[in-house]
Amino acid sequence: MLGRLVELSLRYRLLVLIATAGVAFLGWQAVRTVPIDAFPDVTPAQVNVYTEAPGLAAEDVEQMLTFPVESGLAGLPGVSQIRSVSLFGLSYVAVYFDDDVDIYFARRLVMERLQEVGERLPEGYGRPEMGPNSSGLGQVFWYTLEREDEALAESITDMDLRTLQDWTVRPTLRTAEGVDAVKSWG
Repeated sequence: MLGRLVELSLRYRLLVLIATAGVAFLGWQAVRTVPIDAFPDVTPAQVNVYTEAPGLAAEDVEQMLTFPVESGLAGLPGVSQIRSVSLFGLSYVAVYFDDDVDIYFARRLVMERLQEVGERLPEGYGRPEMGPNSSGLGQVFWYTLEREDEALAESITDMDLRTLQDWTVRPTLRTAEGVDAVKSWG
């Protein structure tokens, strides 16, 4: 069998050379066009939806915001799963799409559906907003603002910490390179 392969290769040298050059060219094209990254993004297309409702307990956020948003987004084409988290004053819904769905198409679908969902939410509790275009690896850092000592509770209130967050820390972080969004709650 091997002898026959060598015999045919020698007989059709030009065809073998052309085939080898063609495969080498296709390999070179693949090397040039394949994106190379230290950590390749293997996460599916994901669209994040945030709804802020300051002052609402997590149970109320779940019932009045998270569940209606989840239900409204559930029927979108190409959705593989929906996950959510309800926190004090914040609803977070992550919509995962199949691998073959373009991220910009997915974002457009979610944006259209959010307009309908937003009209059905109770008045005064915030409107759902799409987060920045990011992958599942995008949420990198969580932090808290705290008093150094509880004895300072009278001079530095929780409201003072929130004001510091909204007017100093958040704008500063948003100017940092690579930061797309800063979400606050509490």
